[in-house]
Amino acid sequence: MLTEPANAYARRLNTWDAAMIVIGGVIGAGIFLTPATVARHTSSGSEVLILWVIGGLLTLAGVLCYAELGARRPQAGGIYVYLREAFGLLPAFLFGWTMALINYPGSVAAVATMFADYFCAAIGAPLLYVKPVAVGAIVFIVGINLFGIRAGAWMQNIFTVLKLAAIALLVVAGLVLAHGHLGLALLPEADHPASSWAFAGALLPVLFTYGGFHYLNDLAGEVRNPQRTLPRALGMGMLGVVICYVLANYAYLAGLGHAGLAASQAPAADLMRRLFGENGATVMAIGIACSTFGYCSIAIAGGARVLQTMGADGVFFRAAGRVDPRTRAPQIALALLGAWAVVLTLSGSFNQLLNYTTVGEWLGHVFGIGTLFWYRKHFIDEPAPYQVPFYPLLPLIFTITVFGVIVASAIHAPGDAGMSLVIIALGVPVYYGWQWWTRSRS
Repeated sequence: MLTEPANAYARRLNTWDAAMIVIGGVIGAGIFLTPATVARHTSSGSEVLILWVIGGLLTLAGVLCYAELGARRPQAGGIYVYLREAFGLLPAFLFGWTMALINYPGSVAAVATMFADYFCAAIGAPLLYVKPVAVGAIVFIVGINLFGIRAGAWMQNIFTVLKLAAIALLVVAGLVLAHGHLGLALLPEADHPASSWAFAGALLPVLFTYGGFHYLNDLAGEVRNPQRTLPRALGMGMLGVVICYVLANYAYLAGLGHAGLAASQAPAADLMRRLFGENGATVMAIGIACSTFGYCSIAIAGGARVLQTMGADGVFFRAAGRVDPRTRAPQIALALLGAWAVVLTLSGSFNQLLNYTTVGEWLGHVFGIGTLFWYRKHFIDEPAPYQVPFYPLLPLIFTITVFGVIVASAIHAPGDAGMSLVIIALGVPVYYGWQWWTRSRS
């Protein structure tokens, strides 16, 4: 049984809370929009479903690897902690520099803006309210998390249940619109052939939509009985996501048909509009708003834990490394991350920053899973509370797949990939400059 000192995190998350974090961190807005992109690269509904099943199985392989890593090192910080122990402080800093300072707040800014778009559309507010609503959402989420992980978990559980309800409504609507002809959704289109390259390329947006499961590992320092809870929550949560995604895509195909799905710009709204009219589209806008709001909550909580761990290590502001002894929350790290996300939201520069850090994010996954081989080699006699099955096959499959995603991303957008590498490289002088500044102050 792990115990924590008074100035550290308190283990207050149970299995249900942890599974909701996994589901909420993965399901954002992607499942309500991405299926149309996938349909445009395929020639039949069956190919669409096969892609979502393949993507789900590949992601489950990665989740099982993260389950072992989290059980071995159940501390706040996730990948940053694994990289620090396996490869040293500099590689860990480069990951934190890219993610906690750019990718996490950029994701929060982007998704908060998306939340505001759908929220304003649902209540009929003009577009000039989008940025104030997005900023208000970020401030509200940070404010709730300042009271500790239990307050954040309660909010997260509510919004995760709401997003699951939105997906359930989609599934019911698709089945009703099919009028019993469910098999027609899987038939190929004679006038819409797809090449094998297009089919493989469609896997890329699928994998992006399955991303986000690593947030629970960022919060591992606050999970009860983590050696048992983390593997269970990661497996249960991700399996639930795969089921939701496959059912949602089947509903799109049943209600809109493959051609209708491929032609749609907003398949979830189109599906609901077809059955319930404009009121249905409004209901779905509210559902997407709830889904995006819940994602922001997890990204802020997880990103703040990475910043706090970096501060405690002395590679970020020392004040950010403090954990409030009363709430057990990294209050300064939360405030800093939230403030930077607000700046990015108001500036509107978050989309380009996210494009620049995509390759860095996936490289973090490659090296993060790579630490599993290091742990197995250097701690061969350490009792492992959980071990990934079919080792080393599953870690190899996941790392090779993710490396393929990196290559595909670089080919598709070489400029963005190059900038991503530049941002990572700029972290090297920042790291050594910070070390020099810290030593000179002491």
